[in-house]
Amino acid sequence: MSLVILGVGLFSGAAIGLLTGRVMNSDMGRPARVITGVVGGALLAFFGPMMTGFNVEVTPGASLAGLDIGSIIRGIIYGGVGGAIMTLIFTKICVNK
Repeated sequence: MSLVILGVGLFSGAAIGLLTGRVMNSDMGRPARVITGVVGGALLAFFGPMMTGFNVEVTPGASLAGLDIGSIIRGIIYGGVGGAIMTLIFTKICVNK
């Protein structure tokens, strides 16, 4: 697992978590939406490749460092989906009782 991919997952999770809370008209504040997005994005960006089998890199060079375009796009997707799911769960459970 590369720190670059984890960082990309953090940022995309925060952005999509913020957007998800805004679309759902959540009563959570902006910092709470960002934090839930960051947590969800980081978790799925870390565990997503392990669950789908993308954690094996077979090409040398940039892909081993996590800097190839496929790894970065996967980090964005995993982070965004994780951030959206975590924000959705916290909005439905904690805020809209």
